[in-house]
Amino acid sequence: MSSFDFAMTIALGSLFASVAASPSPPLLLGLLTLGMLYIGQNFIAFCRRWAPLQRVVDNTPLLLMADGQVLEGNLRKANLTRNDIRAKLREHNVHQYDQVKAMVFETTGDVSVLHGEQANSLDDDLLCDVRGV
Repeated sequence: MSSFDFAMTIALGSLFASVAASPSPPLLLGLLTLGMLYIGQNFIAFCRRWAPLQRVVDNTPLLLMADGQVLEGNLRKANLTRNDIRAKLREHNVHQYDQVKAMVFETTGDVSVLHGEQANSLDDDLLCDVRGV
């Protein structure tokens, strides 16, 4: 779910609650507005296939760790702390910092941890759209 999808979900929920809970706006107008928001969301989802609009609407993933080293500047950009990083490493069963090939703050707000043995290399395509590489 992109940030735009999240905002649309909140807007639809708020509008639906307003229509259901109060006599103003009238039910028909509220349903029409819900339909227009739904159509607008689908239109934006369709247009996101076009790269320039996708860059405007979607966030880009951000690299938080590379080769076992925490990237402090990117950590600040993501508004995360070292405690957040440690928790994600434990969650992904990482035993040593040097096992981490890359940690990415995804567009959805999730954190991905790519880790393994030192001899294994990371495929460059996995990080092709990540900022801070």
